Amino acid sequence: MAYLFLAISIIGELFGTSMLKASQGFTKLYPSIFTLVAFVTSLFFLSIALKTLPLNMTYAIWSGIGAVATALISVLIWKEKINIGSIIGIALIVIGVVVLNLFGAGHGEEGDAKGASDQQAQLFLSK
Repeated sequence: MAYLFLAISIIGELFGTSMLKASQGFTKLYPSIFTLVAFVTSLFFLSIALKTLPLNMTYAIWSGIGAVATALISVLIWKEKINIGSIIGIALIVIGVVVLNLFGAGHGEEGDAKGASDQQAQLFLSK
């Protein structure tokens, strides 16, 4: 279920980013409203996903897919140009997300990692 919430969050981020472009610096009313609603929705569902998924992996997926999909949207919908530097950067993002998902925290040591992160969160919040 957490991955469904993460997917909804990513879709909200993508829609919000496209509406941000369409808002032309928040000068267009409806795209501006859609931007705010989409980003609030995105962060809400991201926060729900973070209840059970590790932060580093979740944020890597969220930002990685968001960056790659936004680049594709900018080319396909907004007709923006992409260069070799952008393609290499996007490829590195994808590689980073894959590495974090295969070897990052939260794999194979879920009980220990969750307990340690809960303790760290409690210490942080109590200060």
